[in-house]
Amino acid sequence: MDIFKKVYEFKTANEARALGIYPYFHALESMQDIEVQMEGKRKIMIGSNNYLGLTGDPRVIEASIEATKLFGSGVSGSRFLNGTLSLHLNLEKDLADFMNKESAMVFSTGFQSNLGIVSAIAGRKDIIFCDRENHASIYDATRLSYAEMIRYKHNDMDDLERLLKDADPKKGKVIVTDGVFSMSGDIAELPAIVKLAKEYGARVMVDDAHGIGVIGPNGRGTAAYFDLEDDVDLIMGTFSKSLASLGGFLVADEAIVDYVRHHARSFIFSAAITPANAAAAKTALDIIKAEPERVQALLDISAYMRKQLLNRGLKIIDSSITPIIPIYTYTPMRTLVACKMLFDRGVYVNPVIPPAVPEGQCLIRTSYTSTHTKALMDEAADIIADVLNTIPESEEAVMMELMKNG
Repeated sequence: MDIFKKVYEFKTANEARALGIYPYFHALESMQDIEVQMEGKRKIMIGSNNYLGLTGDPRVIEASIEATKLFGSGVSGSRFLNGTLSLHLNLEKDLADFMNKESAMVFSTGFQSNLGIVSAIAGRKDIIFCDRENHASIYDATRLSYAEMIRYKHNDMDDLERLLKDADPKKGKVIVTDGVFSMSGDIAELPAIVKLAKEYGARVMVDDAHGIGVIGPNGRGTAAYFDLEDDVDLIMGTFSKSLASLGGFLVADEAIVDYVRHHARSFIFSAAITPANAAAAKTALDIIKAEPERVQALLDISAYMRKQLLNRGLKIIDSSITPIIPIYTYTPMRTLVACKMLFDRGVYVNPVIPPAVPEGQCLIRTSYTSTHTKALMDEAADIIADVLNTIPESEEAVMMELMKNG
């Protein structure tokens, strides 16, 4: 059989393009902000992870430029060899201090962070307990580790305890969970996870990509939010969200970090982040420490938008305080049509369809920035409500409307 058979049989994207509802790869023509230029037109951006609005901050941009002038455009090697800069070391020290951990290490991306951390810590004789709604990078990291993966129902502590109780006591165990879940926006049941981990001899790792800069004192994330920083063994974060750059990191005890440094293949065999990325992340971190009001502004504007959506009769996942607010659209076709109509009317959102969610539970994922204004939120909420009220609920009716309108 030709290995490309699956390639030639893949029709989904072209079918969506033919119907004019393909939602991906829209090109930005301006910097990431609360309003952007996209394909020649103004869009209200509520589909970004620029939670604290720092991607376009002049201080972050200037730091990036100055680092490039001083160190060049790249590092030309991995951290193991010639790729370690004083910038990386200073950033790691600041991250460890900010997160109240002994040590930190920086990876080239958030995805590579999870790949490296999990596959270094866990092996064939270990078990990884994984929340079913964890990020895809955690699933891939688990496969790379060759450890046994046991999935527990999302945020279901009874299910997790049952699985821990049944696990082989001779095997090493780690519970890995998102801190803030990227699709639903809800927060991990971390106090219960920590309690179970202690009871059953497991370690705890939190992927806090969507928690750092978002919740907890000064935006230190989920562990700080629950006052459990000393009880969580490994915390992973990214720079591509609140920290306005590109890269990822681990904070933990020095012995753990040093072990991961010497065993994580995605760290050892990847070039280090560029000087510009490192300087941008460090400056963004400095701003977060100096301006904690940004975190509260983010929570305030998110609460305001949550109220506006509910007041307009929209069905949302309303289980959290976070800036991720998913809106139910139920079926894939209705979701894609809604995203297309919203885009045409100047609102950028993200579609969430199977396999990212179960059948019948499709969503529009919206996410907010601390610098969003109430006026922009009112405008966006009005457009969203108007669009969703005009689209039929059944898949067949949506399809008929599409065909009729050519």
